[in-house]
Amino acid sequence: MRMLLLLMLLTTSLLATAQQAKVVRLNAWYDAEGAAEIYDRIPIGLQFIFSDSSEQKTAGLLDGRYKWNRLDVSSSNGTISNGILTFNRQQLIRDHYRITFTVKGDNAPDLHAVITLPQLTGIRFNHYADSIKKDIRFYLNVEGKFSSGKILPLDTATIRFAASSGNILGQDLLIDKTDTVKTVTIEAWYKTNPEMYLRSVMPIKQLPDPDLPPLPGNTPGRRKSGRH
Repeated sequence: MRMLLLLMLLTTSLLATAQQAKVVRLNAWYDAEGAAEIYDRIPIGLQFIFSDSSEQKTAGLLDGRYKWNRLDVSSSNGTISNGILTFNRQQLIRDHYRITFTVKGDNAPDLHAVITLPQLTGIRFNHYADSIKKDIRFYLNVEGKFSSGKILPLDTATIRFAASSGNILGQDLLIDKTDTVKTVTIEAWYKTNPEMYLRSVMPIKQLPDPDLPPLPGNTPGRRKSGRH
């Protein structure tokens, strides 16, 4: 009986200690594989560190037990819905790629955590051919170099194009077959930072492609022999 009472006292003491543990730090994470470099919607996770060195994590990205709908969490940029952050990229640039999360607690000071998303460090052309054929759309391939070390393609959502000849159709350049120019100057700007600028001079193919010889067995006018 005495041993049972001792065990009960110890258990009560441990529970009281656990209940007194308070959150002392908040850490925030984002999905590094979610292509935050080009997409404005990424999974995030929060980690709560307690005064007794224990921790709890949010559901979703971090596979934790904390449900997002039970947290009062806000963001300095964009909105959070069930662990998915949707942010504004122009604001992200103004804020030097930093986003602050705030979790409000019951009768406790607010908790803050910051993530820094990858930033664009440069852009470059990566042309698929060394010349442009008339009357065939030429894709203007621009790649971005990011602080994360990734190199990813950019599109017209972030890049503005111009050309000295032909027509820009979305992200394609089309040179009319009657055009007599021999070269075309292609320009590209990063919309949110026009100082990131590209210029490329491409030759226009003047001669038609040579006729290719027929494949063996497909000579015009000959019929394959066979037994019936």
